[in-house]
Amino acid sequence: MPKEIFDKEEFIKLSEVARECRVKRLGDIVKLKLRLRRYLYTIKVKPEEAEEILKRIKCPVREL
Repeated sequence: MPKEIFDKEEFIKLSEVARECRVKRLGDIVKLKLRLRRYLYTIKVKPEEAEEILKRIKCPVREL
């Protein structure tokens, strides 16, 4: 089961060991998914916040 994260800084920290980040744009919400070895971590943010996070992420980004 995926784990939802609500803290942006924790999400960015997890991106250092993630295999990839998947971006799913759903109208007024953007869902970011980090694939790690064991778990899939997700966070739901506004589009402006998503762009800010994507600039700081340290893993490959894939748009869905």
